[in-house]
Parts: sequence; structure tokens; C-alpha cells
Amino acid sequence: MQTVSTEVTTDLLQAFAEAWNRHDADALMAFMTDDCVFESSAGADICGSRYVGPDAVRAGFVEVWQVFPDAHWGNARHFVHGDRGVLRDGKIVQKNSYRKNRPPVAKSAQ
Repeated sequence: MQTVSTEVTTDLLQAFAEAWNRHDADALMAFMTDDCVFESSAGADICGSRYVGPDAVRAGFVEVWQVFPDAHWGNARHFVHGDRGVLRDGKIVQKNSYRKNRPPVAKSAQ
């Protein structure tokens, strides 16, 4: 049985990125906490579609590859500064896609 380190390292983040590029949902979920959240690039919400909990997050990850079957993120650069507020006990609490693709927001009537 592999022991999960509680130390956040760039190696951990690189392994997570490599799982994304393999389209390996099982490997990705091994990095996630039981109360994980995924905020995707697209969706009606300001944060993109929001998936909460392991089943929903896994489905959200798979949906990305269904929409973009050749998805690959290259030249990843990682840094660690504290825990960035998203890791707990060596696992990822929240995966947030920082590039958002939203339709224009309608201007409210004045």
C-alpha cells in the first residue's frame, strides 16, 4: 500500500497534471479529498460548472475529455506556496480551471 505524503510538492502537482493528460479519472480521483470540488472552464455560473463530491467531480473530469477528446496540457509549470488553501492531508480539495469560457453577461437595466 502506497503512503500518501502530506507534503505538497511540485512532483505531486506534476503527477496530477500527467493524470489529466492520460485522461485517467481513477488516478485523478486518488489525488482528491472526499469533499472535493471541481470548477470547470465552461458553464453558466461565474465559476463555470461546479461539481461537488467525488462522483460529480469524476463525472466532470470525464465530461472535459468527452468535449475535448484530444485534450492535453503541455509545458506545465508548478509552484508551491504554503497549501494555497486547496490541499488537505496531501490531497486536493478544489480543482479550479482558471481559464473561464463564459457567454457575455447581459447588462442590467438601470
